Amino acid sequence: MCAAALEEYCGSIFWNVSYLKRPDPDLPLCVEQTVLVWIPLCFLWLCAPWHLLALCQSANVNTKQLSKLYICKQLVASLLFLTAIAHLGVTLGEDFGPNSDQSSKNAAAYYANPVLFAVTWILVLLCHEGLRREGAIDSASIFLFWLLLVVCDIFPFQTLLREALRLGEVRDVPRFSLFYISFGLKLISLVLSTVADIPPEAKDLIKKNPEAGAAFLSRITFNWLNSMVLKGYKQPLVQEDMWDLNESDSTAFINERFQHFMKPELDAARVRFQNKMKRKLGKKEDEKKKKDNKEEENYPNSWLITTIYKTFKRILIESFCFKLLEDVLTFVSPQLLKLMISFTQDKSRYAWEGYLYAVLLMVVALLQSLTLQQYFQRCHVLGMKVRTALMAAVYKKALVVSNDTRKESTVGEMVNLMSADAQRFNDVTNFIHLLWSCPLQIIISIVFLWLELGPSVLAGLGVMVLIIPTNAVLATKARKLQIENMNFKDKRMKIMNEILNGIKILKLYAWEPSFQKQVEDIRGEELKVMKKSAYLHSFSILTSCCIPALVSLATFAIFVSVSNDNVLTAERAFTSISLFNILRAPLAMLPMLIASIVQVSEQSYITHMYQACDNIKLNLVNLDIEPGRLVAVVGAVGSGKSSLMSALLGEMHSTKGFINIGGSLAFVPQQAWIQNATLKDNILFGSPHEEENFKKVIEACALAPDLELLPGGDLTEIGEKGINLSGGQKQRVSLARAVYSQADIYLLDDPLSAVDSHVGKHLFENVIGPNGLLKDKTRILVTHGISFLPYVDEIVVLENGVISEVGSYENLRASGGTFSKFLDTYATEQRNQRNSETESDIDAEDIELFPGGDNAQPDGASEDTVSLTLEQENSIRRSQRNGSVRLRRNNSLTKSANADEPQKGQKLIEKETMEIGQVKLAVFLQYLRAMGWGYSAMVFLIYFIQTAAFTGQNLWLSDWTSDSVEYYNMTYPSWKRDTRVGVFGALGVAQGLFVFFGTLLLANASIDASRILHSRLLNNILRVPMVFFDTTPIGRVINRFAKDIFTIDEAIPASLRSCLLCLMSVLGTVFVICMATPFFAIVIIPLALIYFFVQRFYIAASRQLRRLDSVSRSPIYSHFGETVSGLSVIRAYKHQERFLKHNEVTIDENLKSIYLRIVSDRWLAIRLEFVGNLVVFFAALFAVISRDSIDSNVVGLSVSYALNVTQTLNWLVMTTSALETNIVAVERVNEYTQLKNEADWVTDTRPPQMWPEAGRVHFENYKVRYRPELDLVLHGITCDINSTEKIGIVGRTGAGKSSLTNCLFRIIEAAEGRILIDDVDIATIGLHDLRHRLTIIPQDPVLFSGSLRMNLDPFDKFSDEEIWRVLELSHLKSYVSGLQEGLQHKVAEGGENLSVGQRQLLCLARALLRKSRILILDEATAAVDLETDNLIQNTIRKEFSDCTVLTIAHRLHSIMDSSRVMVLDAGKVVEFDSPSNLLEKEGHFYAMARDAGITLESNTNL
Repeated sequence: MCAAALEEYCGSIFWNVSYLKRPDPDLPLCVEQTVLVWIPLCFLWLCAPWHLLALCQSANVNTKQLSKLYICKQLVASLLFLTAIAHLGVTLGEDFGPNSDQSSKNAAAYYANPVLFAVTWILVLLCHEGLRREGAIDSASIFLFWLLLVVCDIFPFQTLLREALRLGEVRDVPRFSLFYISFGLKLISLVLSTVADIPPEAKDLIKKNPEAGAAFLSRITFNWLNSMVLKGYKQPLVQEDMWDLNESDSTAFINERFQHFMKPELDAARVRFQNKMKRKLGKKEDEKKKKDNKEEENYPNSWLITTIYKTFKRILIESFCFKLLEDVLTFVSPQLLKLMISFTQDKSRYAWEGYLYAVLLMVVALLQSLTLQQYFQRCHVLGMKVRTALMAAVYKKALVVSNDTRKESTVGEMVNLMSADAQRFNDVTNFIHLLWSCPLQIIISIVFLWLELGPSVLAGLGVMVLIIPTNAVLATKARKLQIENMNFKDKRMKIMNEILNGIKILKLYAWEPSFQKQVEDIRGEELKVMKKSAYLHSFSILTSCCIPALVSLATFAIFVSVSNDNVLTAERAFTSISLFNILRAPLAMLPMLIASIVQVSEQSYITHMYQACDNIKLNLVNLDIEPGRLVAVVGAVGSGKSSLMSALLGEMHSTKGFINIGGSLAFVPQQAWIQNATLKDNILFGSPHEEENFKKVIEACALAPDLELLPGGDLTEIGEKGINLSGGQKQRVSLARAVYSQADIYLLDDPLSAVDSHVGKHLFENVIGPNGLLKDKTRILVTHGISFLPYVDEIVVLENGVISEVGSYENLRASGGTFSKFLDTYATEQRNQRNSETESDIDAEDIELFPGGDNAQPDGASEDTVSLTLEQENSIRRSQRNGSVRLRRNNSLTKSANADEPQKGQKLIEKETMEIGQVKLAVFLQYLRAMGWGYSAMVFLIYFIQTAAFTGQNLWLSDWTSDSVEYYNMTYPSWKRDTRVGVFGALGVAQGLFVFFGTLLLANASIDASRILHSRLLNNILRVPMVFFDTTPIGRVINRFAKDIFTIDEAIPASLRSCLLCLMSVLGTVFVICMATPFFAIVIIPLALIYFFVQRFYIAASRQLRRLDSVSRSPIYSHFGETVSGLSVIRAYKHQERFLKHNEVTIDENLKSIYLRIVSDRWLAIRLEFVGNLVVFFAALFAVISRDSIDSNVVGLSVSYALNVTQTLNWLVMTTSALETNIVAVERVNEYTQLKNEADWVTDTRPPQMWPEAGRVHFENYKVRYRPELDLVLHGITCDINSTEKIGIVGRTGAGKSSLTNCLFRIIEAAEGRILIDDVDIATIGLHDLRHRLTIIPQDPVLFSGSLRMNLDPFDKFSDEEIWRVLELSHLKSYVSGLQEGLQHKVAEGGENLSVGQRQLLCLARALLRKSRILILDEATAAVDLETDNLIQNTIRKEFSDCTVLTIAHRLHSIMDSSRVMVLDAGKVVEFDSPSNLLEKEGHFYAMARDAGITLESNTNL
């Protein structure tokens, strides 16, 4: 019926099969005039309304000048309109013209089509204008319309041409000419529609982000990335090369949307949760009610997924559509393959069919590639956005999280969870669509297989289903092992972190072997677990390799044995094989996906971040402070002074009462919090820069002299945690920040403890005190220094968290309470300090100097800002100042030449070397060598045999299918059937077993390699001289042990295995196709070349993008860590917004490289798939060309192989580039195993057992420098120290005091001269022999996590009795015996759970335990209150009376009872005599004593 109407409409036959039943087929004219015209036009008419909307909406017409491209497009469309009118004219002329034939009129089509076209061209003109007004650069729908039009016009194109050639003349010249003219114009339009129309004002934007200016074709093929890939190929990419992000990909945009959807979701979830709790409460009695009320604040965790869904709905739906389309296309190829095989079997069919199938295979494959890559692009970008949203949300939450919740987890854990958890969400969202896509693929495959093989499919399916539970068991087991493994990793990293932080202490105490053993033991356990999981993995690989073989075996065996009529033909076999191949992926992915989703939902810390509740109690405190007063808070260690500060800041949870603060706050914490920024930024802290004010603050805070000595002045970069400042400097910067902020109320938590008494006095006078900069502000000062108390308005005395007294100095002194007793004890000391003669401002020489140098960095422990007093010059640090600054007596500062180049050394630490370019072959060989050559060769061989078995199995199958021709219409002998099935099965199992053995061997080999590389690294790092640690940030070394070792453990073996398997698979494929169609060999070379170039281009850019990604990731985490540790400061100043913004910027920097990396993967995939599609096309094409000479079974084999090659090629590049990226880890680890070591720990010359018996020390013209290229630090020191002498060592900053102790322990080696201890030259014996026999109480009390006992005696040399005895002597016995676990009490990382005073006492206990004849005291008592200080001094006097004691003094009072005092200046001994003689001499020592308020009279009083 329909056909008849169409025939009347066209005036010719609509359809006749005879058109196709000939060697040169064609379509009937009527089809060309109707269907082929309507398809493109309908498409445009459906899409046009969207573009026309813009015309209606935009009232403000875009009057910008018309671009040339726009004019061309409109011109061509107008010309096409004219051709349509001309068409109509021709028809009208024929029908109604003067010489028209009235009997035969033209059919309706000749009128309708030109009119349809004319309307369409007007529509196109309007669409172009609509696009211009929208400001769109091009339109996908219009491009597709032109494409459809041109494709549909190809049929009439060749019809007209063939007819003209057949007749030898053109029958209908006007229509013929008009058709070809319009065809040409359509082609021009198609070309024009591929070009982007970029308005001039957008040109700059597009330079920064080419994607914004990419046309449709460029977007779907990712061509816009070409310039970046090319640049990456020519030179290594750097962060500056990265393009800007699209608005919708930026952190600010994503975070805003996420927060917008999160609030209502979270509220709804809370309501649900509370209702649930109420229901629970209803069932329980009242007492339980109280318990549950606590949980009321807990939030449920069902809000996160819905929020993510709502935030990213659009991208989810887009990727859904692409995936659906791709899944459907996947099943077209096997059907085409089937047609192809049946075509080659039937020799009577026309050749054009074969070519059609070949082209169709190619087109389907191309479409599939394009949709798949769009889908992947969407998914990965979605993953990236989810990760970004979560990271931003966690950061935002961290800024408001309560102090107690924060204490539940360490900064490291929070950072780790922020990175790991967000990453896990990222990984899951990448594959979220597989949840519905896998079942869909499985169902469709089964339907098609049923059509091919009938019920025997169930056998194969049964095998698959049976294998799923085994895989599930293996997966759960593997997960358990993984968790166990992560625990060992965490443990190992924790110890490593401490070792590196306290490396100086380990060296001084010679404790390295003990810690090395601890690490090695944990590593051993870790490797055991790794081995187990590697074996498990081999099993799962065995199953996954055997699945396809077993499934096809079961299916085919059942199929042929069910009935004799069932013969395995090539069509059946190869269509089924390609369907089974499709089935493999979803079956493998589904269990993994479900497992990882479960993991994410179980372990999401991010939901946990939102469910914190606090429970901390404070004692009753009543305190009222009037504006403009200076209030001092005093009390013993642990009396709650800092807690009072926290309460005022609102950081404590108040259970009762309230705190009322009028005005803005500034806060100086006890441990200064310094950002990794310039000194200036640290002080400005986000406030605008006012030069006058800034200078005033710098002067008042005694920072001016430091700035002079800085290589970059106030622009010098400060390292992480203020690593290149001494404690005093950090504290002064922290104070300067507060002063600069011009707040109303100042909370000062003991800012004067870390600075020397002169500087303290200066700060009090110029900043805090009654005449300081802050004299009109309200100040609350926590202090240990008594000398300031007379000048404050009010004193608050705290005892055990309760205020015991409040009043002015005089009143409290008179009242005779706790306070006055406290003062009486220390009256003498205080009097001395008050009598100090020099009231004047301090000279430059009293102020510590900044370490200049490019790589100045202190000893590990300086993070404990606690007690670095003024005099502390971290030995190593100051010597690295290129050309140290010397202080002469005449106070003139002599600067080194370097100090005048402000740029030099402004950056603190050199950027980490980022490997660039290709990884050297040597690195691969190093890894193989670590694996063992025998292992390596075996693995390669076994994988090769496995590929041979796989290829053999498929060749056998191909041979089997030829039986159907041989036994056509005959009974199929059962022996033959059994042989076929048997061999097929045997080969299948063989390949599984070979892969299994290969993987086992590889696992063993790679675990050996891991063991060797790690122990080399550890061994070497512990033997590297101290200088290395002073110039290398700890994070960099930690990274080698964490990230790089992890890569060597897990990533390299996996990528090596995949790489080998892929390579073999590709070779097998090429071999089979060449065997089937030898012609194919011709194409291999050009294809291989294309492939090679694409891959080289890609790897160069991709490797660098991956490196940039990891390099730009660390600032996110370090900024996060910095924020968490400085929370109280950030909140006190109310700078949360600024930090949020900074976080967005840092995440954006990282996203730039991630986004480009995602796109570069797609760029590569689409190009490689194109190569793969060409392989399919040529395999099919040559099969058609040589169909007379080859069997259908061979065609089936080669095309089905070719269909698989695309994915394999993709994998090959991915795995090789992953391997290249990962092998860098070996390179980085090796770099650290080749560092130069310090001297041997033990040498052949051992000192006597009891050495040193007397404890005499003799320096003989001793000179030393830190590094060969630097100046001398000690200039020829010669002196004798007798047995049991007590020597004080004094000198200004930089005089070389600490260097002297470093020399005794050979932390630095002599440049000339020698040191003799009891007549043994210390340079001749092993370092450990030396260091074991000396004892030092270092400046910073460093503790390690572990038991108290381990901290005192890591080698378990001493009995418990001895340990209790030293604890008693160091006044810790009562404390330790009060602990539940006693000596086994766990010390937290860095000793966090002990007060600074207790840590100092533990270091004293260590010294008492070793009790060697020589004791060195690097005196650090600033952080300790006066009582503790006295305890320490008395114990030392009593217990070490028979030892030689060298004390480096920071407070002169402590050495006034020495037998002799050595005064150092600029690395020389200038005075060496008893204190009283030196005071009479009135030299250097006298000047120093006078400054400290000590005179001959007061000394005799002492």
